[in-house]
Amino acid sequence: MDRGIGWWLTKHAVNSASRTALVQGERRRTYAELNARADQLSAALYAAGVRHGDRVASLALNGIEHVETLFAVAKLGAIFVPNNYRLSGEEVAYNLSDSGAVVLVVSSELASLAAAALAVPGVHVRHVVSIGGTVPEGTDAIEYEAFLASGSTAARDDDVSIDDLALIMYTSGTTGRPKGAVITHATIQTNAVHAVTMGPGLSRDDVTTTPAPLFHIGGLMVHTLPLLYVGGRVVLLEGFDATGTLTAMAQERATVQFLVPAMWHAITRHPDFASFDLSALRFCLSGGAPCPITVIEFLQGHGWQFLEGFGMTETCANTMALSPEDAVRKQGSVGRPMMHAEAKIVDDDDREVRVGTVGELVMRGPSMFRGYWGLPVATAEAWRGGWFHSGDLGKVDDEGFYTLVDRKKDMVITGGENVYPIEVEQVLFRHPSVADVAVIGVPDERWGEAVVAVVVAAPGAEVDQAELVAYARERLAHFKCPRRVEVLAELPRTATGKVLKRELRKTYTGQEQSVTR
Repeated sequence: MDRGIGWWLTKHAVNSASRTALVQGERRRTYAELNARADQLSAALYAAGVRHGDRVASLALNGIEHVETLFAVAKLGAIFVPNNYRLSGEEVAYNLSDSGAVVLVVSSELASLAAAALAVPGVHVRHVVSIGGTVPEGTDAIEYEAFLASGSTAARDDDVSIDDLALIMYTSGTTGRPKGAVITHATIQTNAVHAVTMGPGLSRDDVTTTPAPLFHIGGLMVHTLPLLYVGGRVVLLEGFDATGTLTAMAQERATVQFLVPAMWHAITRHPDFASFDLSALRFCLSGGAPCPITVIEFLQGHGWQFLEGFGMTETCANTMALSPEDAVRKQGSVGRPMMHAEAKIVDDDDREVRVGTVGELVMRGPSMFRGYWGLPVATAEAWRGGWFHSGDLGKVDDEGFYTLVDRKKDMVITGGENVYPIEVEQVLFRHPSVADVAVIGVPDERWGEAVVAVVVAAPGAEVDQAELVAYARERLAHFKCPRRVEVLAELPRTATGKVLKRELRKTYTGQEQSVTR
């Protein structure tokens, strides 16, 4: 029995009791306070019937309560299921139903979304805990502080193993249904070790801000949990805006900072950038999409070391890194595998290819996910031969640097969010004016990529771009919806009927290849 990641707080409550762990606005939690509240919340969950292996879901903005819940669930040996609050009610409902969540912790601001999800047949949440005054309509929700206070203050002594399941992180599936990536305590701990050893490294004296959402693998795993592993300080922001993030970085003396490229782009374009005191900053880290060279040069020009990282939900974030000394020389590469990760490029028969040859990127190591929740066939396919098959096409050079050149699954990354075209296509296909549709990503200065729908009009119909976008927005999270609609007489296809998306990309972007990070 090693008690998993919940033991981090137990240890820090002794070794770093008075050090600040979390900051949110005017609120601060020391490690001793954070541990005591996580223990009490764990007891409250147990009294509510939550047992080892049960699923506790969240639908919450970034905040102290979100982190407390994660650690309380971990201490109990239950499984935490964070949900993307940008999804529709039906999409959240699917995650709750598929995971079998028995408790939902929801931010007051998201009460309407939670109510819509909880009303969908097949959702069997027994308890709803509301962070704030507004509760989801039609529920007997209990307020968070009252729920926490109902738990015993005596620390529990649950039997939690490092190999137990800790998280289910849902990621969109290429068949239109999301898949729950199962992540163990050991996976999270290995990821923390990767973060601590990445580039200049992390220490207990480091401070970061977290504007990226905690339901996202990047927001949760790149710096937030690793800094709580080493005893550092995490400043939680409910969301990203350039002014708010720069203000927090300056006020809290941030030393390390992770942002997706769209965020870094907004930061570097801020008209009053020079007025913010960022003299404590040691290094900047970008990931989730390609970072423009102009952004890299801007940050380096201010004397900061710049790193790029590569990871996925299935790899628990930190898997490859491009060190500061190589950021410009190897610009376009995702770097080299980290300490406890292996990678190689294989052909369609899973045979390793020569240096410089394009094939599929496969990876393995203790920082990888266990499999997909309730999907043994998909898990076996992803883990063929003991290697996780990423679905990304790439190549490796003679120095061991990996570069991704395309993606088998045609995924679009917009503002750090993954969008799978088939999910959008299935919605647009239902519109009466659409006879055929293909969704691609095109370069976008602000978001990295923008979603574009290329459609063929139904006989006798005319396609109205605004109407089609509004139709998608009623049925999908807004970040998944097309920002532009193009109309063709017919889509280019192979002799076997497959859409030639490379031809569409060439038409609308001037290049055949799509690039991902």
